[in-house]
Amino acid sequence: MSVRSLSGTLALSAALSAALLGAGAPAAFASTRPASYELPGDAGGSKFEGIGYDARTQRFYVSETTGGEIHRGDLRSADATEWLRGDGTDGRWTARGVTVDLEGRMYVAGGPNGIDHPGAPDLWVYDGSGRLLAALRTGVPNAFLNDVVIGPDGAAYFTNSNAPQVFRVAERHGDWTVRTWVDATATIPTQTGFNLGGIVLSPDRRALVVAQGNVGKLWRFDLHSGKVTAVDTGTADLVNADGLVRDGNALWVVRNFSRVLSTLQLSEDGRTATLVSATPTDPTRVFTTAKLAQGRLLMVDSKFDEQVAVPPYQVVALTPPR
Repeated sequence: MSVRSLSGTLALSAALSAALLGAGAPAAFASTRPASYELPGDAGGSKFEGIGYDARTQRFYVSETTGGEIHRGDLRSADATEWLRGDGTDGRWTARGVTVDLEGRMYVAGGPNGIDHPGAPDLWVYDGSGRLLAALRTGVPNAFLNDVVIGPDGAAYFTNSNAPQVFRVAERHGDWTVRTWVDATATIPTQTGFNLGGIVLSPDRRALVVAQGNVGKLWRFDLHSGKVTAVDTGTADLVNADGLVRDGNALWVVRNFSRVLSTLQLSEDGRTATLVSATPTDPTRVFTTAKLAQGRLLMVDSKFDEQVAVPPYQVVALTPPR
């Protein structure tokens, strides 16, 4: 198992930039991309968690847990800006997982928004201009919506960190609905702490692969049958698995407070995952999740390790280990 440190990412010199270009990225474009992106924050301290990426526009979106703001950045600019206000806007006081579909619509998981504010939405959908398309409640008590992925059917699938459930959100003729797609209570024991979190499609696009971070497991949800089975990860330590990122058969697991980025080789059907490397990340940061953009991982520095967060607030760009 190879172990390579990613500490001191921001201190990389221009002389090393060629190594960070990413496959397929023209040198002229890559040289204009910052190594980190500054996020706006509140005077009293801000914390962050989710990130979505729109490959068509080269824009990314970051959720703020302290207030629910959504910030937007461009790969070519070092400074992101507040895109959607929080503090109760559209009933949103906090936000977690974020993703963007092929039509540029953005989906936001609300974490404990509906728990802390009874009657408030659990999730939201916006179009590319920031117009609210849907604000929905799951109808499930104590639902903590953590992360979200777009399925091959175009629907969005959200994980619940308080119970082994995955919710499906879809639109038909302008009407948006949410339902409990799979309740795996009989298969996945609920443990203390955060349960289901990061979620990706399997390489063959026939299943969802979901992280259960508190116990370090991955689970396979069959998209046709709904059957849930454990992913065989061998002896890989995946405790504190948070965000998942997949590119082909490469699966990166962001292990927040463990401060490790684990790289696994995922089978085509998502039934097995073999550890390739466990790479220590910057010990001064707690990364929660990431998105792959132009060959680099955009990783969210959450500030979860600080009682009162202080700037700089950043998304850090790293070349992923393979």
